[in-house]
Amino acid sequence: MGSSWNDRRLERRVKPGDGKPLKPFRWWQMTRRSLFFIALPVGGGRSATYTVEVKHGGDAETGVVRARLYRDGFCEAESKLPARFPVPGGNIEARRSEVGMRRCHFVADDGTETRLAPDPRSAEGRRMRFAHEHPGASALVGAVSVVLLLIGVGLNLLQAAQPISEIPPIAESLGTFESPLRLPIWLNVTLGLGAAFGAVERAMRMRYHWLLDGGAGT
Repeated sequence: MGSSWNDRRLERRVKPGDGKPLKPFRWWQMTRRSLFFIALPVGGGRSATYTVEVKHGGDAETGVVRARLYRDGFCEAESKLPARFPVPGGNIEARRSEVGMRRCHFVADDGTETRLAPDPRSAEGRRMRFAHEHPGASALVGAVSVVLLLIGVGLNLLQAAQPISEIPPIAESLGTFESPLRLPIWLNVTLGLGAAFGAVERAMRMRYHWLLDGGAGT
């Protein structure tokens, strides 16, 4: 399957890894670190485990958020996000949003996609286990997160409409818009926290929609 210009651009960003071993996942890293893995055939009847690591706080020296690719536990390559790592039989693609991962898939040469499995101790892994063990409760939590984000998007649009309408050329041609909502500060803060919860919950499931989750993603 041919690569697009953007795919080739992403592949050129890939740098050799430092060969350091992958550190085990610790429980206190749930909101700061994501680990995803997949076993791929490498020829001769053998397979290798490829692991993608993303530290959401960025590098300690530069603050840049990078994805690192490990093969059988040793760092083979790294790239700024979004990342596209060539591997046997295809590529591993990784993207993130402001609140977590939005994509980590193996894309085979024939175009088929397989989502990498999260480390069971990570936030994504714990959320997946909750979904498997409590599917009804998981669906309810997912629905609530969407509602909270829709409310947040609606409030943002209403609050942004008024100052935009007051720009002179717009005000002269269309008139000004006055928001019908006057929410108390405590309710604004509560709804904002709710929207943040919804965004994080969807990121743990790697759900992404440009309207609901479309902050500055990478």
